[in-house]
Amino acid sequence: MGRMPMPRGWNCTMALTERENYLRNASFQHPEYMPVNLGISPASWDQWRESMEEVVVRHPRIWPDFRKGQVDWDNVDFGPAYTAGQPFRDAWGCVWETSTNGIEGVVIEHPLDTWDKWDQWRAPNPLETADRGPVDWEAARRNVADRRAKGLLSEGGLPHGFLFMRLTYLRGFENMMVDMATEEPMLWRLIDALYEHNRVLVEQNLAIDVDVITLGEDLGAQTAPIIGPEMFHKYCTPTYEKLIRPCREKGRHVMLHSDGYIMDLIDELLFAGVTILNPQDLCNGIDNLRRELKGRVCIRLDVDRQTTVPYGTPQEIHELIEEEVRTLGAPEGGLELIVGVYPPTTPENVHALACAFEEFQTYWFDGRGKA
Repeated sequence: MGRMPMPRGWNCTMALTERENYLRNASFQHPEYMPVNLGISPASWDQWRESMEEVVVRHPRIWPDFRKGQVDWDNVDFGPAYTAGQPFRDAWGCVWETSTNGIEGVVIEHPLDTWDKWDQWRAPNPLETADRGPVDWEAARRNVADRRAKGLLSEGGLPHGFLFMRLTYLRGFENMMVDMATEEPMLWRLIDALYEHNRVLVEQNLAIDVDVITLGEDLGAQTAPIIGPEMFHKYCTPTYEKLIRPCREKGRHVMLHSDGYIMDLIDELLFAGVTILNPQDLCNGIDNLRRELKGRVCIRLDVDRQTTVPYGTPQEIHELIEEEVRTLGAPEGGLELIVGVYPPTTPENVHALACAFEEFQTYWFDGRGKA
């Protein structure tokens, strides 16, 4: 049974290694090219199969490790929480379900939907168990060492939804919001438990010497953050700061991803110590991101997946990438582009994305760009 590919690339043939170039870009130290990452979701692979393969093999600079025919499309293992019709209970006791192969499901059973269940609930042991299966820290250490020997970047960190979203997974969204509004004392006990779990994960990733510590949350809705900055400052910022501090003390970059509109939370996130921020482009506004972020933090820009990429023309995709590179980039670096491809995005539009990435990867470093 095959595993669905998730090809990605930051590659470009230059003097610097991938790792050296990436770290220079994140630190505003004049990289040779802009890192890019074009990830095709398992759902899009399942939709397009060989047609998507034809596009990917045309762009070895973006997907250097992909080989045509490496996946048996009729026997794909989408994995837990990504397989339609197969509810999955994770290590925290949350039950996930999806209706579409290759799209992560939602939590349909919350193990702490009432506080009466607190005494029977236990967080998983992070030294033995990841969210959705066993963890092998020694294998992770070997992988980091192998990547470094090859000049490749290594990332590791906390699972997507490590604090704010985890509270919703465990309590249910409405319960969690009421907890915050009413200052429920048990909420602090749960936050402390999540901090202790995440603290061990941070320590383990620092011990295996990853280059970038990654944190993932979805803090925004379409036009506003899910909670305002005052509530975030009260319930989330202290834990964020405690988790990030040891990473920064060891000189590691800390990347935080969030979907949705998060402009009102920018100061909180930077105060906590984030050095690479991964916001979505159009819902936050390219000019807003330029005004609030450019030069303050490395921007790992999440390219639109709601309108232009799935429904636009190849020309519109080209124009969007050009605008973002011109507006947010600079000769000293500080901008990378990342995009997740989901249905109904066509192979033609993926090809347009790859072409635009290739064209503008060196825009600020080959003489075309002007500060």
